[in-house]
Amino acid sequence: MNINEVSIEKFNVQAQAMYVRLAGLYESASIKPLPELLPQAYKELGSASEILHLAIEELRQQNEELVQTRNLIEAERQRYADLFEFAPDSYLVTDTLGVIQEANLRAAQLFNVPQQYLVGKLIVNFIAAEDRRYFRCELTTLSQCDQVRELTLRLQQDKGKYLHTSISVAVVRDRQNEPLSLRWLIRKGKNCQFIETLTNNEHDLCENRSIHKYSKGEIISLNWQAIWYVCRGVVKLSTLCETEEELLVGMAGVGMIFGFVMTSLQTYQATALSDVELVCITQAELESSTTLNIALLPKINQRLRQAESFLVISGMRRVEDRFYYLLQLLKQEIGEPVTSGMRLSVRLTHEDLASACCTTRVTVTRLMGKLQKQGKITFDVKKHLIIKDILSTTDHKSVVPDIA
Repeated sequence: MNINEVSIEKFNVQAQAMYVRLAGLYESASIKPLPELLPQAYKELGSASEILHLAIEELRQQNEELVQTRNLIEAERQRYADLFEFAPDSYLVTDTLGVIQEANLRAAQLFNVPQQYLVGKLIVNFIAAEDRRYFRCELTTLSQCDQVRELTLRLQQDKGKYLHTSISVAVVRDRQNEPLSLRWLIRKGKNCQFIETLTNNEHDLCENRSIHKYSKGEIISLNWQAIWYVCRGVVKLSTLCETEEELLVGMAGVGMIFGFVMTSLQTYQATALSDVELVCITQAELESSTTLNIALLPKINQRLRQAESFLVISGMRRVEDRFYYLLQLLKQEIGEPVTSGMRLSVRLTHEDLASACCTTRVTVTRLMGKLQKQGKITFDVKKHLIIKDILSTTDHKSVVPDIA
């Protein structure tokens, strides 16, 4: 028996009527002798007791049904929780920005991170650095997609190793069709064993070769018959323009390569922006090792994409646009996630920023002051630039190419 709205209303009417009768008996007690009121009072009290007993019985039955329903729901919830937790594939639940809300045991094993520490982390932090720009572009469009999206990405693992994965992403929406969360199914990519062997050889580059160390600010010697591979730190790549001023043409972070072999510039200089560790790969090694060539091919592609991004920036008409998109590029290339946004891993001078976007140091100082007043950039205690998340493409009205 269920206590519905009709039953509750019926009980309420009966209780009100009983209250009126008892009030009448109380008033009559001052007029009529008590013995004459007792039979009527007993009758009213008996009726009240019967109503209360019925209500108690209905509440007891309803409570038993609620307990049974709760147990069934809990058992069902536990069943689905176990299916999620102990699934043979890696499952993640994130919000629409890619912040992890739930992760199963398999995902924790895949990322090699304790399960409880995955919650609250950005999924992009586990993507290989070279694939992060592509991933961020995909993430911005996932919420508008009504079908399951298939992605092929590399996950960053310990000691510079990569895992090639196939990822299926589905959007969960509310009743108003607004995106609530994203569901991620991560599997090991097809035919990726051979690819992993190639890309994981990057670790061998640092392990089995001599490490060349340079301190912050040092000029790195370049060899026409070799390339450098960055094991740690960030290197600034620059040339000289007609006015003999330095022009920033690229930046090489961990896992990237650079050298004379990769440029046609007559003047080409590499400067350590932080303490760096490099290994040298000779032209002879490249010519004799197919495996090495295939492993370095994504690195060459990465440098090409970065060079094109700098080219796009230099071609923009407005100084504000050039500077804004330079910050976006630096955020993607050498940004580290912090609470307030993306922190650049190295300090760049105003001259460095000015040369990269073809303007003057004074103009860069003015633009940085403007963005700082607007709360879009800030600095940490070590004077590293922090680009806040609110710095987005909507901040400028001009239409410019997407460098991501």
